Amino acid sequence: MNSMKPNDEGFTGLEAAIVLIAFVVVAAVFSYVVLGAGFFTTQKSQETVHSAVAQASSTMELSGPVIAHCDGSAVDTVRFYLQLASGGTQVDLSKIVFTTSTKAAQETNVWTAATNTYTQGPNVASGILAKGDMVFVELPVGVAVNANNAFTIDIQPDKGAALTMSRTAPPACTAGDHEVY
Repeated sequence: MNSMKPNDEGFTGLEAAIVLIAFVVVAAVFSYVVLGAGFFTTQKSQETVHSAVAQASSTMELSGPVIAHCDGSAVDTVRFYLQLASGGTQVDLSKIVFTTSTKAAQETNVWTAATNTYTQGPNVASGILAKGDMVFVELPVGVAVNANNAFTIDIQPDKGAALTMSRTAPPACTAGDHEVY
């Protein structure tokens, strides 16, 4: 006896395969989107970290003693050497700003107007402080720094953190040069 009912057992397997393929395609597209977003986020995070490190780290450091020249009653000039810190990036000398301050006053000078400098190193002549270069700075002090008074000099390049020097004028500010600590 032959039944008139169609045999559809073969279609069940085919339907299951189609559904399985659809799930795999959807999962592949989803994973591609998630991985792409993850790679993009990782790249942006890396750029942010590198930028933050460059801005937060000081690009310059002192090299040698800090000498204060006294005119007989107060400090009138401070002399020191600057060089790049280890791993520091090049500094455009024309964009450095010097801020000299005491408890009572503050004065800001830019590199060209405030300093009488001479340089050492092949790149400094072109206005760039690069690795291996050193620059001598003779900074006129326009604020009153009397004997035994504390003063601070902030050296701010165009990129990176400022280099801060806190020193105390000599106890007896006799005429001449004195190393300050």
